Amino acid sequence: MKGRDKMTGTLARSGNLARIDRLRAESTLPREEMRTLLLTLTEEEAQYLYENADAVRRQHYGRDVYLRGLIEFTNFCRNDCLYCGIRRSNRKADRYRLSEEEILECCDRGYALGLRTFVLQGGEDPFFTDKMICRIVSGIRTGHPDCAVTLSIGERPRKSYEAFFRAGAERYLLRHETFDPAHYRLLHPAELTIENRLRCLRDLRETGFQVGCGMMVGSPFQTVDHVLEDLYFMETFRPHMIGIGPFIPHADTPFKDRPAGTLEDTLHLLAVIRLMHPRVLLPATTALGTIHPLGREMGIRAGANVVMPNLSPAGVRGKYMLYDGKICTGDEAVQCRRCMQERMAKIGYRVVVSRGDSLVDRRDRGTEKGSGVS
Repeated sequence: MKGRDKMTGTLARSGNLARIDRLRAESTLPREEMRTLLLTLTEEEAQYLYENADAVRRQHYGRDVYLRGLIEFTNFCRNDCLYCGIRRSNRKADRYRLSEEEILECCDRGYALGLRTFVLQGGEDPFFTDKMICRIVSGIRTGHPDCAVTLSIGERPRKSYEAFFRAGAERYLLRHETFDPAHYRLLHPAELTIENRLRCLRDLRETGFQVGCGMMVGSPFQTVDHVLEDLYFMETFRPHMIGIGPFIPHADTPFKDRPAGTLEDTLHLLAVIRLMHPRVLLPATTALGTIHPLGREMGIRAGANVVMPNLSPAGVRGKYMLYDGKICTGDEAVQCRRCMQERMAKIGYRVVVSRGDSLVDRRDRGTEKGSGVS
């Protein structure tokens, strides 16, 4: 967060270094201390923050970077979120669906490249019924029993989540986007509510999934208070995975003229989240790589430990455009895999052949540890 009330001088610098030390030691800060940290970080202090976050991730995960094979299998969506390029009212979107056979072929290619987690991501597409999703998940697990299947297909009834879990899916990503109800309404159509999104997250956790939530950084109308609410919600919820990335506008949405979230803010929050959640799985997202050529590398150095090469057929990647300028839309899967390995090696990390399960266990989840609101 760029400081509007920027502090200067030795006193402020010392204060932020002490705050970072306390955040690392206690995995939380009182609300006003966290606010000051986010608003007043200097470049030198940010580097200290990144170094501490990197040290914590190495303590738990070493230099390993986990790969998630991303399969974007449909860009049809029944929702009309104001920031999203595949929103239902975008008539310029070139819609597609992968067949079940194509999805399984993507997994076969990914397995041969050393990937052991597959992420099925798509819009909320009613065409893919619960039975179809279960059949796809079961097919992946039958063909590759040593792999994990992650779903990222939005809001569903609890019975759907239970069916997916029984079919063999073990992880579910559902970003909450913003915890503040009023802010949520500014980003979504009236039929979508933060209350139902939180219901879904609770249902997923109670079903037994490893659950991921997360937020957009720099989304329209976002304030530092919204960010604080997000941080303290996630502190209480204790997810296995946290996905954050910068807001990037899409030309065919109502937010086309809104400024993008910044690299600086995203890196700051990645590092803060790593210190608050030492054992969480934390991706350096494609969006981060989109706003800066070395964004994903910088994210890893700031505490992230997951990257997501795209396994989708090259012919459809340019159609899954949640935001403008998305990178890696023309590469083949083998190119994405090799690129990730080389990029990580250049900064001293290693891509591993592993499911990469979260080290967050059941005792960590849903606890009422310090809320940071004092």
